[in-house]
Amino acid sequence: MVAPKKGKNASAQSKPGRSLALIVIVIAALTGGMFASGHTTPRLGIDLAGGTSITLRAVPEAGQESAINKTNMDTAVDIMNNRVNGLGVSEAEVQTQGDRNIIVNIPKGTNSKEARAQVGTTAKLYFRPVLATELSGGAATDSPAPSASGSAGDKATDSAGDKATDSATDKATGNDKAASPSASATSQGRAASDALKADPSPSASGKPSGDASPSPSASASGDDATAKLQAQYTALDCTDKAARAKAGDGAKPGDSTVACGQNSQGQWQKYILGPAAVDGTDVDEAKAVFNTQTAAGWTVTMKFTNEGSKKFADITGKLAQNQSPQNQFAIVLDNEVVSDPYVSQALTGGNAEISGSFDQEEAQSLANMLSYGALPLTFKEDSVTTVTAALGGEQLQAGLIAGAIGLALVVLYLLVYYRGLSFIAIASLLVSASLTYVIMSLLGPTIGFALNLPAVCGAIVAIGITADSFIVFFERVRDEIREGRSLRPAVERGWPRARRTILVSDFVSFLAAAVLFIVTVGKVQGFAFTLGLTTLLDVVVVFLFTKPLLQLMARRKFFASGHKWSGLDPKALGAKPPLRRTRRPSAGPVDPKEA
Repeated sequence: MVAPKKGKNASAQSKPGRSLALIVIVIAALTGGMFASGHTTPRLGIDLAGGTSITLRAVPEAGQESAINKTNMDTAVDIMNNRVNGLGVSEAEVQTQGDRNIIVNIPKGTNSKEARAQVGTTAKLYFRPVLATELSGGAATDSPAPSASGSAGDKATDSAGDKATDSATDKATGNDKAASPSASATSQGRAASDALKADPSPSASGKPSGDASPSPSASASGDDATAKLQAQYTALDCTDKAARAKAGDGAKPGDSTVACGQNSQGQWQKYILGPAAVDGTDVDEAKAVFNTQTAAGWTVTMKFTNEGSKKFADITGKLAQNQSPQNQFAIVLDNEVVSDPYVSQALTGGNAEISGSFDQEEAQSLANMLSYGALPLTFKEDSVTTVTAALGGEQLQAGLIAGAIGLALVVLYLLVYYRGLSFIAIASLLVSASLTYVIMSLLGPTIGFALNLPAVCGAIVAIGITADSFIVFFERVRDEIREGRSLRPAVERGWPRARRTILVSDFVSFLAAAVLFIVTVGKVQGFAFTLGLTTLLDVVVVFLFTKPLLQLMARRKFFASGHKWSGLDPKALGAKPPLRRTRRPSAGPVDPKEA
């Protein structure tokens, strides 16, 4: 009988318990991590949990195909994410798919029409004069801001060394303020009224309004608008996300408005802002620069267009004549203040620099906002899918039923055809299913993976792929038994041949899943991702569980003796007589007659 090879390989083959112990440890560690993270179920996609999914495709302007790049797409994702968060949706997901697509998934309970209006529109960035500001719920800030440096470098210094941050919803810079007792509604209204009377900003047209006296009707209209703005400012609570999202709604560029921002201490401030003096389109270029000549560190430089240079010089000249906070201008993106530097003199020449205690990331973020306050690309709405929670639950149930039916059919086939060997196959399927479930649960919070209906289909298809690997191995072992070998040598000789076939088959499946994931967008990627993941797990399970378990079972009498219910009965398989070693006759003298 042919014996297995001796040496290092034989030693490894004789200790399959090591492989089984390893996979048990891996499963235990992943399961512990799943429970420790608190995410014990896979994150469901919109089509299963219910909600709205919006697919946006970047459309280049004429002759600007190169504008569709990773930097611009990432910037658009950040801006859209801020807009969706402004709707009060904490679990919304905005991510790129492919080179020019952005998928926005918004869970159930959100107004889909409002969401569509928010994410797809091109935002406006404005420079508005600050008329009044205070901590939300705190006293008005009447103390002067720290002095700014001169115009040698044409600087607008970020007040009190405050920082701009990564997004419109993150910290915006502002004056350092000590928290003080809340002002009454009357005092807040008086502060707002005084600020509006002292409004240094230009008119809606961007030009001085002149000396013409207003008509009685115009005066009355202005008084009404001032009273309305006073009421909005008094009632505004910037610590309330819903209130922040609605602040300044409906305000036109030429109107005074209210807005919210966050200072470097993480405190929310509310603002009264004058009419927009400079539009975001007036900024020709903005860069994050490390200033080596002064102690300013990272700064943000701005270069304005010709028209923008005139507007900026005009507004900074007016602001420089005022006391804090009315010597500040606010950079406003999507009705939220992202920075509020102050100025000490008119900034001419078309260039300006915002300095503060920035680090590189913060400076680059503010530069991106200035450069791409509006979305850096134009997007076309390709598709919008809205799924109710009830329909999502029905689809999930249908998917689970389909998976259960597929699994039951595979198990039935294994029981009928492989009998005792089906125990090993079913145990392997359970291990593969456990690994898939735990890993999917962990991928939700780590990379944002969401189990959608195509992903469920991919998992169902994977049942067949995994079972196919077991069948290949079992058939190789049966072939060796048909050749007359006993079970243990048959397992060792059949494994190398089966291993080669399994690896080639799984490689083809994984390659198909990878190509499908790369060339498709949307929900089809869920199918490809799940198929690729389960294919990799199939290799792990076959190598570390199925093969070692069959080695151990080959030592059991039930399998080793070829019991008729083991699935390895030599008679049922039509085995040849057992192979035996034969000695070659020794060479001796040759009989002359035979010669």
